[in-house]
Amino acid sequence: MADLLNIGLSGLSVNKTSLTVTGHNITNVNTAGFTRQETVQATRVPQQFGAGYIGSGTTLTDVRRIYNEFLTTQLRSATALNSDTDAYLSQINQLDSLLAGSTTGVTPGLQRFFDALQTAAEDPANIPARQLVLSEAEGVAKRFNTIYDRLYEQNGFINKQLSAVTDQVNQLAGSIAGYNDAIAIASANGQQPNDLLDAREEAVRKLSEFIGVTVVPQDDNTYNLFIGSGQPLVVSNQAAKLQVVPGLADPLRSEVQFVSGNSVQGVTSLITGGEMGGLIRYREDVLDVTLNSVGRLAISVADQVNRQLGQGLDLNGQFGEELFRSINDPALVSQRSLARVGNSDTSANLNVLIEDSSQLSTSDYEVTFTSATEYTVRRVSDGQMIQPLYDDDADPSTPLVTAPAPYDIGSAIPLQFDGFSLNVASGTFAAGDVFRITPTRNEGSYMRMDMTRAEELAFASPLKLVSNPSNSGGGVLSQPSVTTEIDIYDATAQANLETSLRNAPPMRIVMGAAGGATQNYDVVDINGNVLTSGSFIPGQSNTVSISVPASAGPPSVPSTFDFQVTISGRPAQGDNFTVSFNANGVADNRNALKLTELQSRAVIGVNLAAPGTTGSSFTDAYGDLVERVGTLTSQARVDGEATSAILKQATDNRDSISGVSLDEEAAKLIQFEQYYQASAQIIQVARSLFDTLINTFN
Repeated sequence: MADLLNIGLSGLSVNKTSLTVTGHNITNVNTAGFTRQETVQATRVPQQFGAGYIGSGTTLTDVRRIYNEFLTTQLRSATALNSDTDAYLSQINQLDSLLAGSTTGVTPGLQRFFDALQTAAEDPANIPARQLVLSEAEGVAKRFNTIYDRLYEQNGFINKQLSAVTDQVNQLAGSIAGYNDAIAIASANGQQPNDLLDAREEAVRKLSEFIGVTVVPQDDNTYNLFIGSGQPLVVSNQAAKLQVVPGLADPLRSEVQFVSGNSVQGVTSLITGGEMGGLIRYREDVLDVTLNSVGRLAISVADQVNRQLGQGLDLNGQFGEELFRSINDPALVSQRSLARVGNSDTSANLNVLIEDSSQLSTSDYEVTFTSATEYTVRRVSDGQMIQPLYDDDADPSTPLVTAPAPYDIGSAIPLQFDGFSLNVASGTFAAGDVFRITPTRNEGSYMRMDMTRAEELAFASPLKLVSNPSNSGGGVLSQPSVTTEIDIYDATAQANLETSLRNAPPMRIVMGAAGGATQNYDVVDINGNVLTSGSFIPGQSNTVSISVPASAGPPSVPSTFDFQVTISGRPAQGDNFTVSFNANGVADNRNALKLTELQSRAVIGVNLAAPGTTGSSFTDAYGDLVERVGTLTSQARVDGEATSAILKQATDNRDSISGVSLDEEAAKLIQFEQYYQASAQIIQVARSLFDTLINTFN
């Protein structure tokens, strides 16, 4: 009877615990990260009697978590991946709307600007039409300013969000280290502290929302957590920290550092996964490239329009002035270079001059000094060291040649690296000094419309051609086009060449006798002296280039200036055409038409090192940027849907094993209640037997 009583009592004890565990499961059905538990029981050691071994009841051996490590790891990875994609997608969606919007995008503004130019070219003396050109030019500049402002707002948001996420990471890392300590102590008796394990697992999952982590379980039930390329964020009960600081290369771009004891390591480029990984990936792969692309386009628009205006005459007969702010405004050139923290001279910096806007890329550059004067330049986008080009003969008509190494910062001849050159802005340099060069990064912000008077728009060409009324042949000559560029950014060279054109006495193109398949011509001055000669093929269109002496000037000024005319038809011998300065070209629109041609001219991304590379027009370059961002946005949306589905599947898989089912737990509650009642009935039987026995002796 005593044995029967003990068996009943053991059943009561075990089933009471089972009821408690089931109730615990039910009440935590909505607790994040809770893992379903169950009791594990076994028979007690049986007792040997003459007839054999008689059972002595049951005992509770464990309260077990229904846990699958593989599914939990899968859920953790899916969480990090989905958070990364969501953070990336939230930013690129804004960028896609900004660039492609009709009120914010550059293409509609450029189209209106060139439409206004076309209208003004049809009536170049019309002041209201000219004023519309200025208004649309200001609109173009403001669109670039707006896009830049929005992009740098995103950059500022990313900086702030990195700080906020870092605080969350540090807090969770500290919590996980605390859980590790508590779990190690609680596990010392050989039993698993299930609720502590669940709390730690949920903390690790939350951590995965912010940053990708690798979890390595230890023998004492603790977790070691690693980030990046193996940096230990949590080891046993010790947690390292992350901190966000201004970038060493660019203070406006925050960087993430890993801090462990007295050791500090930059890990920005190593972080993947989670919200932090998505923000960093967006900034590096999309935002930086977009800023540089928009800046390059702003430089190209300002440069090409300014240069073309410099080739013409305004309504006052003056050579053209800049419509937009100079691309090498002294206030800008030193802003394109950022000294790295820790350089030998904190006052040292470089000037970055745009030499050829058509050669600019969308990359940043890293300048590293190997001595006090010598340096190397590396293109950040592809890691390639750049071989510069330079002008070895001061002749703008000849191609640049490759500069021999080493490169001296004090070189008298500007070395061109992908369309820009470097010189000393201030300070001194030493081996190991590093500078981040951003030729195009901020140019969208700097763009500005500077011209104030519509009369200053230079729509006329500086030379004109008049046919001699006594010509007897059928030859037709086009109006001359000056092909020697007047450098609008070099005041001395500009003044000298302008003087040459303005003061050039009238010259005549005199046709010679036809001989065989060709016909000769002479260019003579006012005194009949031959300046140059040439030939053409009668009966077809011939574009001929003519060089005439220019005024003496410094070495940067060409010794001649060139112009082109097209000769067609069959001129008679002695026919002549007079070329002179276009002093009264109020109704002349030839330079205005060349300005309108800029809309479709390939002037961006022309690589002289790759023959056949034609580059892109303004519209095509911006369209390529919009298309690239649009493609990345579409891909991110697909990735977002995919990662959401993966996360849901991982969550469902984990919950199918570890989650609480109320139906199942309700059934167990009834089952264990019946077991409990049956065990109580065993005790009742034992009690009745005992009472019967006692009553027998009474």
